[in-house]
Amino acid sequence: MRGFNHLPLILLFLLLFALLPFLPLGVWRAFLLDVGFFVLLFTALALSWDLVARTGQLSLAHGAFFGLGAYGAGLLAPQVGTLPALLLGALVAGAGALTLGSVTLRLHGLYFAIASLAFSEVLRTLALKLPFTGGPIGLPVPPPFAGTWPLAAYYLSFGVLLLATALSLWAEASPFRLAQAATRQSETVARVLGVRVVWVKLWSLLLGSWVAGLAGGVYGMKTLFLSPYDAFSLGRAVEALVIPIFGGLYTTLGPLVGGAVLVSLEQALRLWIKEGYLVVYGAILILVILFLPRGLVGILGRRRG
Repeated sequence: MRGFNHLPLILLFLLLFALLPFLPLGVWRAFLLDVGFFVLLFTALALSWDLVARTGQLSLAHGAFFGLGAYGAGLLAPQVGTLPALLLGALVAGAGALTLGSVTLRLHGLYFAIASLAFSEVLRTLALKLPFTGGPIGLPVPPPFAGTWPLAAYYLSFGVLLLATALSLWAEASPFRLAQAATRQSETVARVLGVRVVWVKLWSLLLGSWVAGLAGGVYGMKTLFLSPYDAFSLGRAVEALVIPIFGGLYTTLGPLVGGAVLVSLEQALRLWIKEGYLVVYGAILILVILFLPRGLVGILGRRRG
C-alpha cells in the first residue's frame, strides 16, 4: 500500500486546514483565510497535474481545464445554482480533456506538451472572441451563498482538495499506479505487458481535468469575475506543474507540501516585497530544484534511508 506511506502527514495537513477558520487568528484572520483558500485551490490543481504526469505526459493544458471549469460554472450558476454549476463546469473541462486526448494521446513528451499548449491558446482565443463569454471585457460571476460566502468559499476549495487527495491516494495505492508507472517508463514495454497505454493516459487526463475544472469553478465564484487572460493563462498551467516539482513528483504528499509552502510564500512575499517579489520567489524555487531534485518530500526519504 505505497500510497499510504505518508498517510499520517497527509491527514495532519488536511486537519490543520479544516480547523484553520476556528483558530484565533486575530486581525490577520481575513488575510490568512484568503491565503488558505488559494493554498487549497492551487494544491488541488497541482495534484490534478501530478495525476497526468504519472503517465509521463507533460501537460500544459491544465490552464485550459481550469478556464473551462471556471467559465462553465460562471455561465451556468445563474440558471442551475452553485453546486450543480460547479459539477457541470467540471464536466465541461472533462469534455475538453476528451477532445484533447482523442487527438493527441498517441503523442508523448515534448510533442504532447506543445499540443496541449496549443489547445490552451485556442481556448483562450475562443474565450476572447465568443460573445457569451464577455470577450476581452470579461464575465461577471454572481456571488453565491450571500453573506456566508467567504467561509463557504474556503470550504468549497477544501472539498476540491479532499477530492483531489482521495483520487491521488487511490491512484498511488491501486494497480492503476503500476499501469501509470509502466506507461511513464516505456510505452513499448507497457504494451508488451498488456497495459492499455492510451486508456491509462486518457483516464489520467480525465481525472486531472475534472479536478482542475472544479478548482476553476470555485476560483471564479471567489473572484466574482473571469477574464480570458487570467482563467486560461499559461501562468496557471506553469503553477500547476511547479508545485509538484517543488514538493515531490508522483506522490500525494509532495504537491500538498509544495502547495502549502509555495503559495503561502508567494502571498507573503507579495505583501512584504511589493516590487520584485517574483525575483526572490524565483530564486528560492531554483535553489530547491537544484539541490532537492526529489522535492521537499525527498528530505523525508533521506532521513528514512
